[in-house]
Amino acid sequence: MIRVLLAEDQGMMRGALALLLGLEEDMEVVAQVAAGDEIVDAALAARPDVALLDIELPGMTGLDAAALLRTEAPDCKVMILTTFGRPGYLRRAMDAGAVGFLVKDGPVEELAASIRRVLTGETVIDPALAVAALSSGPSPLTARECDVLNAAVDGATVADIAAKLHLSESTVRNYLSSAIGKTGTRNRMEAVRSARQQGWL
Repeated sequence: MIRVLLAEDQGMMRGALALLLGLEEDMEVVAQVAAGDEIVDAALAARPDVALLDIELPGMTGLDAAALLRTEAPDCKVMILTTFGRPGYLRRAMDAGAVGFLVKDGPVEELAASIRRVLTGETVIDPALAVAALSSGPSPLTARECDVLNAAVDGATVADIAAKLHLSESTVRNYLSSAIGKTGTRNRMEAVRSARQQGWL
């Protein structure tokens, strides 16, 4: 039996996925979690063969959890299953060690087949997303620029961001200015929105 962990914050979606995968003769859902910071503990307890992770989860993103699973539960294959097929997310998922990246609107038969394929050593990526990721190129933002944009999400002031990240206000302004330039936007909120749409944040 293929042992599967599901991480999905929407209860109905999580239940439906568990039910549908449970109908497969060779699959068993051994753990279900609603938050990203529950994934590693659940994986260590249930020892799944495959973890299906949503990206946008409370507590910790699925991408951050994927990176942790790579060190904490290296035998568990990680697949990202998301509503948001953003090219930047795909690159970040692969960097975190994921071996599968599918969008949620595909047929469940395809999901089950993809789970079987990653267990044979294949990498499975939604074809349309793979093309988009290749054509969009890597994120132009540095890790620090991403930190500053993430800290600016809720309309935080430069002083707030500086205090949160332990940087000087002039350094924060420089990072914001650079990020705005790289995203081709007019202000920090547009830069945040643009970077999120690309999957860079």
